[in-house]
Amino acid sequence: MRYLSARFLTMLGTAFEMTAVEKIEEQLASLRIAKRSALSEEPAYLLDIDVSKPAQSESSRFVAVSCSNKSIRVYNRETLNFLREYSSRPGILNGVRFAHACDSIVFSACSDGTVKCWDIRVATQKAVQVFSGYPSNVFISFDINCSDLIICAGTEKVEKDTFLVFWDARGITDCASAAKEPLGVYSESHNDDITKICFHPIEPNLVVSGSTDGLVNVFDINKDNEDDALISTCNSDSSVSFIGWSGKDYKQVYCMTHDEGFCWWDIAQLDTEEPITLLHVLDVRDTVCIENDSLHYLVGGLYHEKADKLFLIGGTSTGNIHLISCSTEGLSLVGTLCGGHSATVRSFCWNLTDESLLTGGEDAQLLLWKPGAVERSLAKKASMKIASSVQKRVRVHNSSLKSRKK
Repeated sequence: MRYLSARFLTMLGTAFEMTAVEKIEEQLASLRIAKRSALSEEPAYLLDIDVSKPAQSESSRFVAVSCSNKSIRVYNRETLNFLREYSSRPGILNGVRFAHACDSIVFSACSDGTVKCWDIRVATQKAVQVFSGYPSNVFISFDINCSDLIICAGTEKVEKDTFLVFWDARGITDCASAAKEPLGVYSESHNDDITKICFHPIEPNLVVSGSTDGLVNVFDINKDNEDDALISTCNSDSSVSFIGWSGKDYKQVYCMTHDEGFCWWDIAQLDTEEPITLLHVLDVRDTVCIENDSLHYLVGGLYHEKADKLFLIGGTSTGNIHLISCSTEGLSLVGTLCGGHSATVRSFCWNLTDESLLTGGEDAQLLLWKPGAVERSLAKKASMKIASSVQKRVRVHNSSLKSRKK
């Protein structure tokens, strides 16, 4: 009887786990539009989104969006009312991140070889701190670690050089007049544009980088030199468009590629005989079955801590958003969010606190989705046309690469 009881409890536990995952999937599928931002006077593609990190027991107050018109826009998190806009013209701003400990501090990397930092509380549009790189640096990716101590930015390839550049991020508002010089660089681990950088969510010394050279590198920046710091090199066999951490204690790394591939690795298996590749899909568009619709591109991924589950976000050129569940057996559709965007979705941000999703697109719209929400006006905004000059620096999903690997 003891054996039967133990077995029964195991089965019960498994059933509970399945129910937890199913509940999360149900929540994701029930997301509806809660708020829609008003179109600005200068419409632009919304390329990256971040929400401010709240103090305990509070909700996020701000949303920051990186736009194709070379600006950062800040909105109220709940109402999506426009608050501030920052620019670094003629430099192009790439990416946006809030500090973890102060919800009014926002960062962006610039093509002029700097990472800039603004304080939303200050009326001026001038950066309160500038982190300067080296003369040839053109930054196209960056991140700040979970302790707000280190900033890392990745460069475009210039001649034969490509760099990961690091700065000490402490004392942001103490010495605003002086530009901060780098702590150092990594220069040997990538040989092409460094498209993405992502620090570990809970280990401040770990960072992963992705590049158009196809490599996804994990570093421990506490080590004395680049060779010792490089923990693992994973090859996606294609140009990397998105990277992230997943799994319990975030011991897994995943990436998406510009030709809509997906790779998922378990870094915890590095010192074992087990293979580290959990899943490798050459073209997700050919793998995920979607009834009466299709998948045109991937936007990114989100790891849901409560369900211990990795999800991918993809979509269509007409603005439908597909939520895709990942397992080592493969990918499967969870649900589709319709009626929001009218063009390609380029960015998103998941908020675990209230299970909400923010999305931004080529239709210049910022949308807030919540489970079971009801929007007052359900009228879908018309697709927006943007002058081609704005698109020159926008990296688009390349459909011509679809048949590259068959």
